[in-house]
Amino acid sequence: MDLLALDRQVCFALAAASRSVVALYRPVLEPLGLTHPQYLVMLALWEKSPRRVRDIADQLLLDSATLSPLLKRLEAAGLIERIRDPKDERALNVTLTPEGAALRSRAEEVPAQIVGRLGMRVEELEELRDRLSLLLAATERAGIAGSATSA
Repeated sequence: MDLLALDRQVCFALAAASRSVVALYRPVLEPLGLTHPQYLVMLALWEKSPRRVRDIADQLLLDSATLSPLLKRLEAAGLIERIRDPKDERALNVTLTPEGAALRSRAEEVPAQIVGRLGMRVEELEELRDRLSLLLAATERAGIAGSATSA
C-alpha cells in the first residue's frame, strides 16, 4: 500500500470535491446574481441581520481581507448596507437591504436544485455534511481552521 498515492489522500478528495461542488453551484446562483462566496455571506445574513463583520467572518471562517471585497460587491449590488456601529466606531455592522431580504425567497430553490444535480439522497448529503463538520472540528482542535480567521 502506497501511503502517498494521490487517491488515498483526504486532502486531495476534499479539494477536488470542493471545486466540483462550487462549480455545480455556479449556474444555479448566476440567476440570483451571486457567486458562491457571496451566497455564503447572504446565508449568514438571512439567518441574522444586522450582524457585525467580525461575526460573519468567524461563522464563515474567513479573514477580513477575504470578506471585505465580498461585502463591497454585495453592497454595490444593493443587497446589503455596511454601517458603522454608533456605540463602537471600530465595529462595522452589515444589514440586509429590502432587496437582499427579498432575494431569500428566490434562494430557497437553490438547495433542491443542487440535490437534483448531484443525484444523491438528502440523507446521504446530510450524513456527508455531518462527517465534514466533524473533520472541521478536528482541524479546529488541531489549531488549523482558526488560523484563517486570525490572519
